[in-house]
Amino acid sequence: MNYDFDKLTDRRGSGSLKWDVAERELPMWVADMDFETAPEVTEYLKERANHGIFGYSVVTQEWYGAYQGWWSRRHGLTIDRDWLIFCTGVVPAISSVVRKLTTVGEKVLVQTPVYNIFFNSIRNNGRVILESPLVYDGTEYNIDWEDLEEKLADPQTTLMLLCNPHNPVGKIWDRQTLDRIGRLCYKHHVLVLSDEIHCDLADPGCEYVPFASVSDICRENSITCLAPTKTFNLAGLQTAAVMVPDPVIRHKVDRGLNTDEVAEPNVFAVGAAVAAFTRGEPWLEELRRYLYDNKSIVKKFINEKISDIRVVPSNATYLLWLDCTQLTGDAGELAEFIRADSGLYLTAGEEYGACGKSFIRMNVACPQPRLRDGLERLLQSVKAYSMQKK
Repeated sequence: MNYDFDKLTDRRGSGSLKWDVAERELPMWVADMDFETAPEVTEYLKERANHGIFGYSVVTQEWYGAYQGWWSRRHGLTIDRDWLIFCTGVVPAISSVVRKLTTVGEKVLVQTPVYNIFFNSIRNNGRVILESPLVYDGTEYNIDWEDLEEKLADPQTTLMLLCNPHNPVGKIWDRQTLDRIGRLCYKHHVLVLSDEIHCDLADPGCEYVPFASVSDICRENSITCLAPTKTFNLAGLQTAAVMVPDPVIRHKVDRGLNTDEVAEPNVFAVGAAVAAFTRGEPWLEELRRYLYDNKSIVKKFINEKISDIRVVPSNATYLLWLDCTQLTGDAGELAEFIRADSGLYLTAGEEYGACGKSFIRMNVACPQPRLRDGLERLLQSVKAYSMQKK
Protein backbone atom coordinates (compact mmCIF):
# COMPACT_ATOMS: atom_id res chain seq x y z
CA MET A 1 0.00 0.00 0.00
CA ASN A 2 1.10 3.54 -0.73
CA TYR A 3 -0.75 5.03 2.25
CA ASP A 4 -0.38 4.14 5.92
CA PHE A 5 -3.81 3.45 7.40
CA ASP A 6 -2.26 1.61 10.36
CA LYS A 7 -0.80 4.85 11.72
CA LEU A 8 -2.10 5.54 15.24
CA THR A 9 -2.50 9.31 15.20
CA ASP A 10 -3.21 10.69 18.69
CA ARG A 11 -6.35 12.84 18.45
CA ARG A 12 -6.68 13.70 22.12
CA GLY A 13 -6.23 17.37 22.88
CA SER A 14 -6.98 18.37 19.27
CA GLY A 15 -10.51 19.65 19.91
CA SER A 16 -11.98 16.47 18.43
CA LEU A 17 -15.66 15.84 19.18
CA LYS A 18 -15.10 12.12 18.84
CA TRP A 19 -12.10 12.01 21.19
CA ASP A 20 -13.39 14.40 23.83
CA VAL A 21 -13.72 11.46 26.20
CA ALA A 22 -12.09 10.11 29.36
CA GLU A 23 -8.50 8.88 29.08
CA ARG A 24 -9.42 5.19 29.38
CA GLU A 25 -12.20 5.37 26.80
CA LEU A 26 -12.06 4.26 23.17
CA PRO A 27 -14.60 6.13 21.00
CA MET A 28 -16.12 4.19 18.11
CA TRP A 29 -19.34 6.14 17.82
CA VAL A 30 -19.67 9.32 15.70
CA ALA A 31 -19.06 8.97 11.93
CA ASP A 32 -15.57 10.43 11.89
CA MET A 33 -12.53 8.41 10.73
CA ASP A 34 -9.31 8.04 12.71
CA PHE A 35 -7.28 8.24 9.50
CA GLU A 36 -5.36 11.28 8.38
CA THR A 37 -6.85 12.63 5.17
CA ALA A 38 -5.26 12.07 1.77
CA PRO A 39 -1.76 13.63 1.67
CA GLU A 40 -2.80 15.42 -1.51
CA VAL A 41 -5.42 17.32 0.48
CA THR A 42 -2.98 18.11 3.29
CA GLU A 43 -0.50 19.45 0.73
CA TYR A 44 -3.13 21.86 -0.54
CA LEU A 45 -4.04 22.98 3.00
CA LYS A 46 -0.40 23.63 3.90
CA GLU A 47 0.14 25.58 0.69
CA ARG A 48 -2.96 27.67 1.29
CA ALA A 49 -2.04 28.27 4.95
CA ASN A 50 1.44 29.40 3.93
CA HIS A 51 -0.14 32.13 1.79
CA GLY A 52 -0.89 33.89 5.05
CA ILE A 53 -3.95 35.91 3.98
CA PHE A 54 -7.36 34.54 4.89
CA GLY A 55 -9.92 36.96 3.51
CA TYR A 56 -13.35 36.28 2.08
CA SER A 57 -13.49 33.43 -0.42
CA VAL A 58 -15.50 32.63 -3.55
CA VAL A 59 -16.65 29.40 -5.14
CA THR A 60 -14.27 28.86 -8.04
CA GLN A 61 -14.84 27.30 -11.44
CA GLU A 62 -12.44 24.53 -10.36
CA TRP A 63 -14.89 23.62 -7.57
CA TYR A 64 -17.73 23.07 -10.02
CA GLY A 65 -15.45 21.12 -12.34
CA ALA A 66 -14.21 18.90 -9.51
CA TYR A 67 -17.74 17.82 -8.59
CA GLN A 68 -18.74 17.36 -12.21
CA GLY A 69 -15.66 15.30 -13.01
CA TRP A 70 -15.90 13.10 -9.93
CA TRP A 71 -19.56 12.17 -10.35
CA SER A 72 -19.19 11.63 -14.08
CA ARG A 73 -16.05 9.52 -13.74
CA ARG A 74 -16.98 7.47 -10.69
CA HIS A 75 -20.76 7.38 -10.70
CA GLY A 76 -21.85 7.92 -14.28
CA LEU A 77 -23.84 11.05 -13.50
CA THR A 78 -23.60 14.13 -15.70
CA ILE A 79 -24.09 17.28 -13.62
CA ASP A 80 -24.71 20.69 -15.15
CA ARG A 81 -22.74 23.46 -13.51
CA ASP A 82 -25.90 25.39 -12.72
CA TRP A 83 -27.28 22.51 -10.65
CA LEU A 84 -24.62 22.92 -7.95
CA ILE A 85 -24.80 25.22 -4.93
CA PHE A 86 -22.05 25.44 -2.33
CA CYS A 87 -23.09 24.78 1.26
CA THR A 88 -21.17 24.57 4.52
CA GLY A 89 -22.47 21.07 5.24
CA VAL A 90 -25.08 18.44 4.50
CA VAL A 91 -26.88 18.92 7.83
CA PRO A 92 -27.21 22.71 7.38
CA ALA A 93 -28.52 22.02 3.86
CA ILE A 94 -31.13 19.54 5.11
CA SER A 95 -32.33 21.91 7.82
CA SER A 96 -32.49 24.79 5.36
CA VAL A 97 -34.51 22.73 2.86
CA VAL A 98 -36.94 21.65 5.57
CA ARG A 99 -37.47 25.31 6.53
CA LYS A 100 -37.77 26.65 2.98
CA LEU A 101 -39.70 23.94 1.15
CA THR A 102 -42.12 22.77 3.84
CA THR A 103 -44.33 24.61 6.29
CA VAL A 104 -44.79 24.27 10.05
CA GLY A 105 -46.92 21.26 10.91
CA GLU A 106 -46.28 19.38 7.66
CA LYS A 107 -44.85 15.88 7.74
CA VAL A 108 -41.37 14.85 6.64
CA LEU A 109 -40.96 11.14 5.97
CA VAL A 110 -37.90 9.14 7.02
CA GLN A 111 -37.13 5.43 6.74
CA THR A 112 -36.02 4.25 10.15
CA PRO A 113 -33.61 3.26 11.53
CA VAL A 114 -31.90 6.27 10.00
CA TYR A 115 -29.28 8.95 10.65
CA ASN A 116 -30.40 10.53 13.90
CA ILE A 117 -29.75 14.15 12.91
CA PHE A 118 -32.60 13.88 10.39
CA PHE A 119 -34.91 13.95 13.41
CA ASN A 120 -33.32 17.17 14.68
CA SER A 121 -33.69 18.91 11.31
CA ILE A 122 -37.39 18.07 11.27
CA ARG A 123 -38.31 18.53 14.91
CA ASN A 124 -36.31 21.72 15.51
CA ASN A 125 -38.16 23.42 12.66
CA GLY A 126 -41.65 22.58 13.87
CA ARG A 127 -42.34 19.87 11.31
CA VAL A 128 -43.68 16.41 12.08
CA ILE A 129 -41.47 13.31 11.87
CA LEU A 130 -43.24 10.57 9.93
CA GLU A 131 -41.50 7.19 10.18
CA SER A 132 -41.85 4.46 7.59
CA PRO A 133 -39.83 1.72 9.30
CA LEU A 134 -37.70 -0.56 7.17
CA VAL A 135 -38.51 -4.25 7.54
CA TYR A 136 -35.77 -6.35 9.14
CA ASP A 137 -36.02 -10.08 8.47
CA GLY A 138 -33.16 -11.06 10.75
CA THR A 139 -30.63 -10.71 7.95
CA GLU A 140 -31.26 -7.53 5.97
CA TYR A 141 -33.49 -4.49 5.69
CA ASN A 142 -36.06 -3.84 2.98
CA ILE A 143 -38.80 -1.32 2.33
CA ASP A 144 -42.40 -1.88 3.42
CA TRP A 145 -43.91 -0.57 0.20
CA GLU A 146 -47.50 -0.59 1.41
CA ASP A 147 -46.61 1.45 4.48
CA LEU A 148 -44.43 3.82 2.45
CA GLU A 149 -47.15 4.61 -0.07
CA GLU A 150 -49.80 5.02 2.59
CA LYS A 151 -47.67 7.64 4.34
CA LEU A 152 -46.60 9.40 1.15
CA ALA A 153 -50.28 9.65 0.20
CA ASP A 154 -51.04 11.69 3.32
CA PRO A 155 -51.64 15.26 2.01
CA GLN A 156 -49.64 16.57 4.99
CA THR A 157 -46.52 14.69 3.80
CA THR A 158 -44.53 17.06 1.59
CA LEU A 159 -40.88 15.95 1.87
CA MET A 160 -39.04 12.62 2.07
CA LEU A 161 -35.50 12.39 3.41
CA LEU A 162 -33.77 9.52 1.61
CA CYS A 163 -30.48 8.15 2.94
CA ASN A 164 -28.54 6.74 -0.04
CA PRO A 165 -26.55 4.62 0.88
CA HIS A 166 -28.46 4.06 4.08
CA ASN A 167 -26.96 4.96 7.44
CA PRO A 168 -26.84 3.06 9.82
CA VAL A 169 -27.65 -0.25 8.09
CA GLY A 170 -25.09 0.16 5.28
CA LYS A 171 -27.54 -0.72 2.51
CA ILE A 172 -27.01 0.38 -1.10
CA TRP A 173 -30.40 1.00 -2.70
CA ASP A 174 -30.55 -0.50 -6.20
CA ARG A 175 -31.84 1.29 -9.29
CA GLN A 176 -35.22 -0.46 -9.28
CA THR A 177 -35.86 0.48 -5.64
CA LEU A 178 -34.90 4.11 -6.20
CA ASP A 179 -37.08 4.27 -9.31
CA ARG A 180 -40.06 2.99 -7.35
CA ILE A 181 -39.45 5.52 -4.56
CA GLY A 182 -39.18 8.28 -7.14
CA ARG A 183 -42.44 7.35 -8.87
CA LEU A 184 -44.34 7.09 -5.60
CA CYS A 185 -43.09 10.46 -4.40
CA TYR A 186 -43.96 12.11 -7.71
CA LYS A 187 -47.42 10.51 -7.69
CA HIS A 188 -48.15 11.90 -4.24
CA HIS A 189 -46.49 15.32 -4.72
CA VAL A 190 -43.69 14.65 -2.25
CA LEU A 191 -40.25 16.17 -2.87
CA VAL A 192 -37.21 13.93 -2.29
CA LEU A 193 -34.08 15.12 -0.52
CA SER A 194 -31.39 12.47 -1.00
CA ASP A 195 -28.48 12.52 1.45
CA GLU A 196 -25.63 10.84 -0.46
CA ILE A 197 -22.72 11.82 1.78
CA HIS A 198 -21.60 8.16 2.23
CA CYS A 199 -21.77 7.37 -1.50
CA ASP A 200 -18.03 6.97 -2.09
CA LEU A 201 -17.60 4.53 0.79
CA ALA A 202 -19.13 1.52 -0.91
CA ASP A 203 -17.26 -1.77 -0.55
CA PRO A 204 -14.84 -2.66 -3.38
CA GLY A 205 -16.84 -4.11 -6.25
CA CYS A 206 -20.02 -2.38 -5.09
CA GLU A 207 -21.40 0.85 -6.52
CA TYR A 208 -24.08 3.20 -5.31
CA VAL A 209 -26.69 4.65 -7.66
CA PRO A 210 -27.27 8.43 -7.52
CA PHE A 211 -30.98 9.02 -7.03
CA ALA A 212 -31.00 11.75 -9.69
CA SER A 213 -29.51 9.36 -12.27
CA VAL A 214 -32.39 6.88 -12.19
CA SER A 215 -35.05 8.69 -14.26
CA ASP A 216 -36.31 12.09 -15.37
CA ILE A 217 -38.84 11.96 -12.55
CA CYS A 218 -36.18 11.28 -9.94
CA ARG A 219 -33.94 14.00 -11.32
CA GLU A 220 -36.55 16.75 -11.56
CA ASN A 221 -38.27 16.01 -8.23
CA SER A 222 -35.19 15.86 -6.06
CA ILE A 223 -32.51 17.69 -4.14
CA THR A 224 -29.23 15.82 -3.55
CA CYS A 225 -26.68 16.57 -0.85
CA LEU A 226 -23.07 15.74 -1.80
CA ALA A 227 -19.75 16.24 -0.02
CA PRO A 228 -16.14 15.04 0.24
CA THR A 229 -16.33 15.18 4.02
CA LYS A 230 -17.13 11.57 4.95
CA THR A 231 -15.02 10.20 2.10
CA PHE A 232 -11.88 12.17 2.94
CA ASN A 233 -12.51 12.87 6.66
CA LEU A 234 -12.94 16.61 6.19
CA ALA A 235 -16.08 17.35 8.22
CA GLY A 236 -14.33 20.08 10.20
CA LEU A 237 -13.66 22.07 7.03
CA GLN A 238 -17.39 22.62 6.44
CA THR A 239 -17.61 21.95 2.73
CA ALA A 240 -20.48 20.40 0.76
CA ALA A 241 -22.71 20.85 -2.28
CA VAL A 242 -26.41 20.75 -2.96
CA MET A 243 -27.39 19.52 -6.42
CA VAL A 244 -30.80 20.68 -7.70
CA PRO A 245 -31.60 20.04 -11.38
CA ASP A 246 -35.05 21.69 -11.44
CA PRO A 247 -34.64 25.49 -11.74
CA VAL A 248 -37.71 26.41 -9.67
CA ILE A 249 -36.75 24.11 -6.79
CA ARG A 250 -33.14 25.28 -7.12
CA HIS A 251 -34.16 28.92 -6.76
CA LYS A 252 -35.98 28.11 -3.51
CA VAL A 253 -33.05 26.07 -2.18
CA ASP A 254 -30.61 28.83 -3.09
CA ARG A 255 -32.72 31.43 -1.32
CA GLY A 256 -33.01 29.18 1.73
CA LEU A 257 -29.27 28.55 1.98
CA ASN A 258 -28.47 32.23 1.56
CA THR A 259 -31.12 33.31 4.06
CA ASP A 260 -29.60 30.89 6.57
CA GLU A 261 -26.09 32.18 5.74
CA VAL A 262 -24.71 28.71 4.97
CA ALA A 263 -23.78 29.29 1.32
CA GLU A 264 -20.41 31.03 1.73
CA PRO A 265 -17.13 29.07 1.94
CA ASN A 266 -14.38 29.48 4.47
CA VAL A 267 -10.91 29.94 3.07
CA PHE A 268 -10.07 26.20 2.95
CA ALA A 269 -13.43 24.72 1.99
CA VAL A 270 -13.38 25.11 -1.77
CA GLY A 271 -9.75 24.22 -2.44
CA ALA A 272 -9.83 21.19 -0.15
CA ALA A 273 -12.80 19.76 -2.06
CA VAL A 274 -11.00 20.38 -5.35
CA ALA A 275 -7.83 18.67 -4.11
CA ALA A 276 -9.82 15.69 -2.83
CA PHE A 277 -11.86 15.16 -5.99
CA THR A 278 -9.04 15.80 -8.45
CA ARG A 279 -6.08 14.18 -6.67
CA GLY A 280 -7.43 11.93 -3.93
CA GLU A 281 -8.70 8.96 -5.92
CA PRO A 282 -5.73 6.61 -5.34
CA TRP A 283 -5.97 7.25 -1.58
CA LEU A 284 -9.70 6.52 -1.62
CA GLU A 285 -9.25 3.20 -3.42
CA GLU A 286 -6.80 2.03 -0.74
CA LEU A 287 -9.09 3.34 1.98
CA ARG A 288 -12.04 1.35 0.63
CA ARG A 289 -10.01 -1.86 0.71
CA TYR A 290 -8.83 -1.13 4.25
CA LEU A 291 -12.37 -0.43 5.45
CA TYR A 292 -13.60 -3.64 3.83
CA ASP A 293 -10.86 -5.54 5.67
CA ASN A 294 -11.89 -3.85 8.91
CA LYS A 295 -15.50 -4.87 8.45
CA SER A 296 -14.38 -8.41 7.69
CA ILE A 297 -12.28 -8.49 10.88
CA VAL A 298 -15.28 -7.39 12.95
CA LYS A 299 -17.61 -9.95 11.37
CA LYS A 300 -15.14 -12.79 11.87
CA PHE A 301 -14.41 -11.82 15.48
CA ILE A 302 -18.06 -11.47 16.46
CA ASN A 303 -19.14 -14.62 14.62
CA GLU A 304 -16.46 -16.64 16.38
CA LYS A 305 -16.46 -15.09 19.86
CA ILE A 306 -19.71 -13.23 20.56
CA SER A 307 -22.55 -15.51 19.53
CA ASP A 308 -25.25 -13.26 21.03
CA ILE A 309 -24.51 -10.44 18.55
CA ARG A 310 -25.09 -10.49 14.80
CA VAL A 311 -23.45 -8.14 12.33
CA VAL A 312 -26.06 -6.92 9.84
CA PRO A 313 -24.63 -7.34 6.30
CA SER A 314 -23.37 -4.03 4.91
CA ASN A 315 -22.14 -2.95 1.47
CA ALA A 316 -21.40 0.69 2.24
CA THR A 317 -20.21 3.14 4.91
CA TYR A 318 -17.72 2.34 7.67
CA LEU A 319 -20.54 1.92 10.18
CA LEU A 320 -21.68 -1.51 11.31
CA TRP A 321 -25.15 -2.18 12.69
CA LEU A 322 -24.99 -4.80 15.41
CA ASP A 323 -28.08 -6.86 16.21
CA CYS A 324 -28.14 -7.48 19.96
CA THR A 325 -31.64 -9.01 20.09
CA GLN A 326 -30.42 -12.32 21.52
CA LEU A 327 -28.58 -10.49 24.28
CA THR A 328 -31.02 -7.76 25.31
CA GLY A 329 -34.16 -5.88 24.36
CA ASP A 330 -32.51 -2.63 25.44
CA ALA A 331 -29.26 -2.02 23.58
CA GLY A 332 -29.11 1.48 25.03
CA GLU A 333 -28.64 -0.05 28.46
CA LEU A 334 -26.06 -2.39 26.96
CA ALA A 335 -24.14 0.48 25.33
CA GLU A 336 -24.04 2.32 28.66
CA PHE A 337 -22.81 -0.81 30.40
CA ILE A 338 -20.07 -1.39 27.81
CA ARG A 339 -18.82 2.17 28.14
CA ALA A 340 -18.74 1.99 31.93
CA ASP A 341 -17.18 -1.47 31.96
CA SER A 342 -14.45 -1.32 29.31
CA GLY A 343 -14.49 2.26 28.07
CA LEU A 344 -15.67 1.30 24.58
CA TYR A 345 -17.99 4.06 23.39
CA LEU A 346 -20.61 2.88 20.89
CA THR A 347 -23.94 4.42 19.82
CA ALA A 348 -27.26 3.08 21.05
CA GLY A 349 -29.46 2.08 18.13
CA GLU A 350 -32.57 3.75 19.52
CA GLU A 351 -31.04 7.10 18.53
CA TYR A 352 -31.90 6.12 14.95
CA GLY A 353 -35.55 5.40 15.68
CA ALA A 354 -37.53 3.20 18.04
CA CYS A 355 -36.99 0.20 15.76
CA GLY A 356 -33.28 0.39 16.61
CA LYS A 357 -33.83 -0.37 20.29
CA SER A 358 -32.10 -3.77 20.10
CA PHE A 359 -29.15 -2.56 18.02
CA ILE A 360 -25.84 -0.76 18.45
CA ARG A 361 -23.87 1.18 15.82
CA MET A 362 -20.11 0.72 15.63
CA ASN A 363 -17.69 2.93 13.68
CA VAL A 364 -14.84 0.77 12.31
CA ALA A 365 -12.93 3.52 10.48
CA CYS A 366 -9.75 3.30 12.51
CA PRO A 367 -6.32 1.63 12.34
CA GLN A 368 -6.54 -2.13 12.82
CA PRO A 369 -4.62 -2.19 16.13
CA ARG A 370 -7.24 0.20 17.54
CA LEU A 371 -10.04 -1.86 16.00
CA ARG A 372 -8.77 -5.06 17.64
CA ASP A 373 -8.56 -3.23 20.96
CA GLY A 374 -12.19 -2.23 20.55
CA LEU A 375 -13.25 -5.78 19.76
CA GLU A 376 -11.48 -7.17 22.82
CA ARG A 377 -13.23 -4.54 24.95
CA LEU A 378 -16.56 -5.50 23.39
CA LEU A 379 -15.96 -9.17 24.18
CA GLN A 380 -14.99 -8.39 27.77
CA SER A 381 -18.06 -6.24 28.34
CA VAL A 382 -20.55 -8.59 26.69
CA LYS A 383 -19.28 -11.41 28.91
CA ALA A 384 -19.63 -9.21 32.00
CA TYR A 385 -23.10 -8.06 30.91
CA SER A 386 -24.25 -11.64 30.35
CA MET A 387 -22.97 -12.70 33.77
CA GLN A 388 -24.79 -9.77 35.38
CA LYS A 389 -28.05 -10.80 33.72
CA LYS A 390 -27.88 -14.41 34.99
